[in-house]
Amino acid sequence: MTTANARGLRTLLGLAALFFVPLLLAFVLYYGGGWRPAQSTNHGVLLSRPVRVTASWPADKWTLVQATSGHCADACRESLYVTRQTWLSLAKELDRVQRVLIAPADCCDSDFLAQEHPGLIRIDAAGAQGRALLGALPPGTAGAPDRTIWLVDPLGNAIMTFDARDNPKGLLADLKKLLKLSHIG
Repeated sequence: MTTANARGLRTLLGLAALFFVPLLLAFVLYYGGGWRPAQSTNHGVLLSRPVRVTASWPADKWTLVQATSGHCADACRESLYVTRQTWLSLAKELDRVQRVLIAPADCCDSDFLAQEHPGLIRIDAAGAQGRALLGALPPGTAGAPDRTIWLVDPLGNAIMTFDARDNPKGLLADLKKLLKLSHIG
């Protein structure tokens, strides 16, 4: 074998190694070494099966739903703040998302809600629609229903829950990802 042929063969083997060695290393790490990337990237709790909330869902938008059993105390106000800030952070996607509060008719300071939470849809928990929604929503954050945020898709299916005490950036990240991948709502 001549020197030129040997040099060409080494070059060919070097180029092949540049391609196949990282591929082989990735294969060994993934299948043999026990190292695998995280199985999910969502921050909220993804429901194992979507829960049909109701046939008469308000509008064809993604919806952040909150419920309160009494007067909107600190936990409820914090949760409202998280959803408002998340909603505002969506910028150009803002019109694809709405916020809903299911609460008793005598709940909450109407002036506070009108001033601090414009666009918030209020549904009376004692009314027919409120009772239907509350009955259909899956259980929220244990021990803290005022801190639970449900994400409902435009078709009326609850798909995720969030705890308002968790990092709100996680809610925003999940919502942005869904809006980017979704062709509905």
